[in-house]
Amino acid sequence: MSFVQHSLIIVGLMVVLGTFKPWGSDGDVPDQPQATVAERSPNEVSGAEAAKPVSAALPLRLQRALDFVSRRYRVAPEALVPVFEAAQTVGRERRVDPLLIIAIIGIESRFNPFAESVVGAKGLMQVIPGYHLDKVPQGAGEQPFLDPVTNIQVGVHVLEDAIRWRGSLTAGLQHYGGAPDDPETRYANKVLAEKERLEQAARRGPAARA
Repeated sequence: MSFVQHSLIIVGLMVVLGTFKPWGSDGDVPDQPQATVAERSPNEVSGAEAAKPVSAALPLRLQRALDFVSRRYRVAPEALVPVFEAAQTVGRERRVDPLLIIAIIGIESRFNPFAESVVGAKGLMQVIPGYHLDKVPQGAGEQPFLDPVTNIQVGVHVLEDAIRWRGSLTAGLQHYGGAPDDPETRYANKVLAEKERLEQAARRGPAARA
């Protein structure tokens, strides 16, 4: 009997007896890997996602709007939470609809807190520091216009002044957007159309995930 034949007979006996271990194995049964998202059923995936609210501090209306904004502007939900929370807080304090604030942010900076325009407007709501330093709250830090919360506070204050001065929301928005004399009110229309999209998202809930 050759050496190969002899070896095969021994391996066969070990398999029958249950004592054979493949090369490189320590004999332990490996842990079964958890199913990946691709392997899980749609119901399991959606259920897991639904169990993770974006922010407990936000009402459902704003959570739904946040979900819409995350998709529309391709911004991580976690990065949007402080923006939405600030919009909610400042909106409540100043009696301004948070969705109007969010709409302006979307139009002005696309939710980039470090955005800067060619004329020097900075941050989420594109506030021009040289014109609005008097509106910065005390203790706001060295770069207040790049801080999301401070930027929203100042931006809403500017918007309020514009609405009060111009006499209406549309005229105030035009002033805020730097186009008070535009007879077609294009800036205001753009902001209000974005606000309407946010309101629709807030009413119907998050869109189905691809």
